Parts: sequence; structure tokens; C-alpha cells
Amino acid sequence: MSGVVLAGGTPDLAARLQAVHPQVEVLPPGRLPTEPLRLFELLHGDLPEVVVLGPAAPLADILELAGRLDAAWHGVAVVLAAAPPAAALPDLMRAGVRELVAPDAEAAELAAAVGRAGEAALARRQALRPVTAGPTAPGRVVAVVSPKGGVGKTTVATNLAVGLAAAAPQSTVVVDLDVQFGDVATALGLAPEYTLPDAVSARASEDSMVLKTFLTQHASGLFAVCGSDSPAAGDAVTGEDVSRLLASMARQFRYVVVDTAPGLSDQTLAAIDRATDVVLLSSMDVPGVRGLRKEIDVLTEFGLMPAGRHVVLNLAEPKSGLARADVERALGTPVDVVLPRSATVPASTNAGVPLLLGDARRDPATREMRRLLERFVPAPVVPRGRGWTRQRKAS
Repeated sequence: MSGVVLAGGTPDLAARLQAVHPQVEVLPPGRLPTEPLRLFELLHGDLPEVVVLGPAAPLADILELAGRLDAAWHGVAVVLAAAPPAAALPDLMRAGVRELVAPDAEAAELAAAVGRAGEAALARRQALRPVTAGPTAPGRVVAVVSPKGGVGKTTVATNLAVGLAAAAPQSTVVVDLDVQFGDVATALGLAPEYTLPDAVSARASEDSMVLKTFLTQHASGLFAVCGSDSPAAGDAVTGEDVSRLLASMARQFRYVVVDTAPGLSDQTLAAIDRATDVVLLSSMDVPGVRGLRKEIDVLTEFGLMPAGRHVVLNLAEPKSGLARADVERALGTPVDVVLPRSATVPASTNAGVPLLLGDARRDPATREMRRLLERFVPAPVVPRGRGWTRQRKAS
């Protein structure tokens, strides 16, 4: 942490602040970074404890930077040394501004405001620090895998993720590990600024607060590590990168859902090795079922099968020539959830709205998706209007 940083300040404000904080770093005029990562770069890789924003900073930029810091860098507090309009005060509070002082405040008043903000930042960092001892366990890592493509891994992963985010808002993340052609961003209707290669970069792997700046937030409260923009950049992500990323995610999030590429690539094997649960997915056809049986055998033989195993049959239809019992005999294990083929699925994908966030609550595929969700949360989570509720079980 670099202490105190002043942005958008006047020379007089800088002098008063430096009188009580001699090591304060003053950013040049006109350089108010509204993206936290830009602030990180301006500070040469060091994080501040307190950011003081002065009267020269535009209100819109203050709101954007404060909001982004509050969402991603929880251990950084914002002090506003300005005289904003009274109507803007609620927005500033919601954006995460911790202290408000007049731009001509005396040095002692500035010191008191910065001190309170620094204490608040320290308390938040301590509260968010990973627990290394005691009863608190790491988050649950759920890998969605299949030996072949086109069986709906992304559909299952994104629906499971938004459902878990309803149970654990702001503490659920989905990671797109289809490093060449990942579609998580499309399925969630996201336009990410950063992608998987950014999330496994050296800076992100060394600091969890920096890592969070590379996440894309969905309206449901879900965070996402979206797939690479190009296959070449994605190919540069190694299994070791994936292992470090998921270990870090499990320390920070209650649920980590991983959408993998078809087959058993190094990245997928690294994800399975870190997983507490694996969702084994197959379509209702002979090649898909045989492929999944081989994958189960390989994972079992090498001791990689997690304790939490969930077999899901997708794209099921009565006239396929296969029955559930046939599939179970071929796999040598029971099928836990059967997702029927449904016209609502491609429509939801094209719209970028997962089934569990849509209006087709009575659709059979949506109902079965909830059954899968129930295997991870104690009670089903269902949408109601724009919000979410838990269904009450009949007594």
C-alpha cells in the first residue's frame, strides 16, 4: 500500500495535505483515472490506502472511480475534498465515498478525515483477508466438463452460476476456461474489458485486489472471468496459471463455477484437480455417452474425480432411441439430472439472458436446471420479477 494519493486537487489542497501526510503522492492535474487499473499503473504497481479526490475532478469521474474502487478494491477508501451539489450526496454515498470535507478545510480537518478513511480501509482489508486457520473453508469450485463440444456446457455453467449468485451475491464467480472459443460473455450478455489472460497475469496473481479489477460484473451480482478475445492469447494460459487462479478465487468467493473446453486439456485437468465438484455433461446420443464413460474412467483411474460428482444428461428427447436407463447402464453410474431439449435454450443464449433469469419459469428445461441448482444450495432459488427469492418448502 502506498498510503495517500491526491487526484484532481489544487496546489493549495496538495500543500495542506502534504503538511499532515508528507509522503502523499499527488497525481498531475487532469489525470483522474476512472478505471482502478489505470490508477494502479499511475502508482507504478502500488495500491493506495486512501484516495483523496479534489475539487478539480469532474463529478461524473468521481462517481465512476469511487464506484469502481468500492466494487473491486475493497481495501481502498475514498475521501472527497470538494463542495458537490446537495442533490449529488446520495449518489456519492452509494458510490462508496467514505468522507466528505470542504476543499478549503484546514490541515487538521483533512488529517482527521484521511485518518478515519484509512481506518475504515484497514478494517475492510482485515475482514476480506483469506483465513489461514480455523473452521472457515475455501469456496466451492464446480467444474462443468464434457469430452465433446456442443452439449451445452456454457448453458449449464452460466445458469448454475447465476443461480448460485442469487444464493451468494457478490461471492460467486464464473470462469471461462474454453481458452480459444469461450462463450460465457455472450451467454451472459457481457462486453468485458478484460479477459482470462489478464486474470492470470503476474500482477493479478500477486494481489487479489488487482485480480478483482479484471472481473466483469453481471447485473445478477455474479462476477465473470470471460474468455480470451483471440485463440492465440488464450493458448498462452497454462494449466499452472489456471491452478493459481482457481486457488485464489476459492479464497475470495463462496462459489467458483468453471466452464471448460471439450476434452481433457491441461487447463481442464488443472480445473478438475482444484474442483470440489464436477458436473459431468453428456448429450443423449451414443457417441456422447461413450465419450463421457471414457472421461469418467480416466479421471477415476488417475485419482482426479472430486468427491462431488453430478451426472447431467442434456438435450434429452423421447424419440432419441435412448432411455435414461440405457445411459445409466452405459455410464455405470446414475444420472442425477436430465435436461430436456427446449426451444427456450437457444432463445435465451441468443438474448444473453440465462434461463434462470428469464420468464419461462414453467419450461421443463428451466425446472430441471433448478433441480441441478438444488444440489448446491439448501433450497431452490427462483426469480420473482426483477429480484430473487428462496422457495419455501412445504411443512
